[in-house]
Amino acid sequence: MTALNLAQLQQDPLIQILQQYQPVFWFPSETNSLQQGLQAVGLARSDIEDAERRLQRFAPFIAQVLPETQNQQGMIESELVHIPRIQQQLSLQWNIPLQGQWWLKKDSHLPISGSIKARGGIYEVLAHAETLALNAGLISVEENYRKFDSDEFRTFFQKYQIAVGSTGNLGLSIGIMSAKLGFRVSVHMSADAGQWKKDKLRSLGVNVVEYASDYGVAVEQGRKLAQTDPNCFFIDDENSKTLFLGYAVAGLRLKHQLIENHQAVDAEHPLFVYLPCGVGGGPGGVSFGLKHAFGEHVHCIFAEPTHSPCMLLGVYTGLHDQICVNDIGLDNLTAADGLAVGRASGFVGRAMQGLIDGYYTISDQSLYDFISQLDQSEQIRLEPSAAAGFGGAYYTAAQISYQQLHQFTPLQLANATHVVWATGGGMVPEDEMQKYLQQAKNTKELN
Repeated sequence: MTALNLAQLQQDPLIQILQQYQPVFWFPSETNSLQQGLQAVGLARSDIEDAERRLQRFAPFIAQVLPETQNQQGMIESELVHIPRIQQQLSLQWNIPLQGQWWLKKDSHLPISGSIKARGGIYEVLAHAETLALNAGLISVEENYRKFDSDEFRTFFQKYQIAVGSTGNLGLSIGIMSAKLGFRVSVHMSADAGQWKKDKLRSLGVNVVEYASDYGVAVEQGRKLAQTDPNCFFIDDENSKTLFLGYAVAGLRLKHQLIENHQAVDAEHPLFVYLPCGVGGGPGGVSFGLKHAFGEHVHCIFAEPTHSPCMLLGVYTGLHDQICVNDIGLDNLTAADGLAVGRASGFVGRAMQGLIDGYYTISDQSLYDFISQLDQSEQIRLEPSAAAGFGGAYYTAAQISYQQLHQFTPLQLANATHVVWATGGGMVPEDEMQKYLQQAKNTKELN
């Protein structure tokens, strides 16, 4: 980015709000057609369906090596739960009618790693393992994939290494599944990553490389080191289409869950989905799947910390991965470690900008408040980054200009379904969770 561009940005009213760490909601004033938006991604529904079939092939293996998945026959999926009590509580707190039905998508409690990264991260490890095994003639797609749980396969995979850069949850998912298969694993973790996540990985025999810098440095260093080993496969959270498709499967599956819960999604019953966003792969992939499942009737909105609004910044300026939050003076320091990303995925930002309704930022204080309120009202516990989606319904209810752009009628808003996508927290140790809840209490007492 040139100095001239930076000087121009300093005069922009929205950039000035971001620089003050103030919450903001921004949505493009022009919308593309659904077809244009989907074509820009460069992937098709058939690619998502292919990913689903791969996960089904691995289900017997997953159920065998990870007992916590046996009740779902080796499928990695989370509950969709109704959350009317916190809806009512926030409606009173914000003094605004929050209409429709509120649901929580509990990727926070996905088996294996307790976060949304159990989708994309684990899927990419499995896809890589399958490719290696097929090329070596160890298996065919017609065989039972329980064969992957054998000394023969583990010895084979021991020749290969998997590496990834992570703020925490992606490293957990990739480290756990890679270790089960027998891969050597290196997880390059930024300073934002929780210590308990590093300790968990090391207990599984994963090589954890720590950096004093942020996510971007961890990814870049991990990528460079991987290039020195021809048998090392680097999982690129910033650009991987395989990761993206692993997340996209969730969008198609949500359709079945809403049907099971008698929630219609059509012209008169719009669906709003609020997704916490870090580098963008998870929310971008899920949104891609949602658009294929529900078309123009689903409205995807990304949530980011006020200290790390990298996707909003990239899309708003049109610079995508050519700008980072530090360029406008932000510190990229947030309690939401999974979202502590200074530079967004260029692939996701460019590919998905025509399919995302809007972007908003949220303070760390609000994240702690939501954690406490959800614990008290619904007895569900999340980590800070996973609570970011709770702010979205305020904007869709309060922003008249947004409603007018999409021509929502009062009846449509009354009949809407709102899904807050909870992205992590299921594996947070009890002592860490108590710290989150205490932080919320301390903040409340100060105000």
